[in-house]
Amino acid sequence: MWIWYVILGLAAGTLSGLLGIGGGLILIPALVYIFGLTQHQAQGTTLAFMIPPIGLLAALKYYQTGNVKLNIAMFMCLGFFVGGFIGAIFVEKIPEPLLRKIFGIALLLASFRMIFGK
Repeated sequence: MWIWYVILGLAAGTLSGLLGIGGGLILIPALVYIFGLTQHQAQGTTLAFMIPPIGLLAALKYYQTGNVKLNIAMFMCLGFFVGGFIGAIFVEKIPEPLLRKIFGIALLLASFRMIFGK
């Protein structure tokens, strides 16, 4: 079974390096619909796997070509660190079906903005 998790990680990592996506778009839906995790478990598992420097090699490659704004990334990291904790506190109060709908709507809104926005 572990090989399927490696393949999923490889697919998400490849898309993350290519498009800057992975966790929300690939990993969470796959963990829910293919591997049978709950929405809460999928989100928690995805956050847990980001603890090691998971994007280090991809970020290094982007940095070498001048495509990383370190000053922005540092502030985003600080906000993500605190915001992730705050979100984790509140998410436990949201029922599974509602959380899945909220997640889907967030992806849908983001996709519409990317497709039809300026």
